[in-house]
Amino acid sequence: MKNKIVHDALILTAITLVAGFLLGLVHEITLEPIEKAEYDKQQAAYRNVFADAASFEDYTDFDADAATQTAIDAGFANDLVEGAQVALDGSGNQLGYVITVTSTEGSQANITLSIGVTNEGVLNGYATTSISETPGLGSKVADPDFKSQFEGKDVEEYTVEKAAATSDSQILAVSGATISSRAVTNAVNAGLAYFRSIGGGN
Repeated sequence: MKNKIVHDALILTAITLVAGFLLGLVHEITLEPIEKAEYDKQQAAYRNVFADAASFEDYTDFDADAATQTAIDAGFANDLVEGAQVALDGSGNQLGYVITVTSTEGSQANITLSIGVTNEGVLNGYATTSISETPGLGSKVADPDFKSQFEGKDVEEYTVEKAAATSDSQILAVSGATISSRAVTNAVNAGLAYFRSIGGGN
């Protein structure tokens, strides 16, 4: 009986070790493609908001904690400034910045987006890289009809309106999705606040 228990324990240990090895191997095999897919998604977002750029480089002075604190100080405590890239033309001249922000106030989950801002402070627009809002409602904040309201404007801060937008700084909310609309708008505002904090704009 004792020998059988030892035998079974050895078999179980061997199975556990083999399973652990195989899981580790699968993880290593899939890690690189996952990282590449995430990189490609980010690059697509950058190109979406800075079509004139030939390349993007990490902004060397970026500090996530300080950047997020800038957003908090500007009144956007639910937004995390998570990254900043410098947009460059084919000759290496700076065109502006791409700033990545995550809003924690979406109606379903966090919303992550990247905004493109020229050196002069003109917002090219934003591209969402992570969104789980309700299909047909909150998800519409990722649609061109809503996003276009931000494009080509030099505005310090946007506000959300439920009835009508009568100025460049006003954004008409998606019908039935004011929370999602405000989450995205505040994330854009947080990104613009960080942009100004690093000397962007006129």
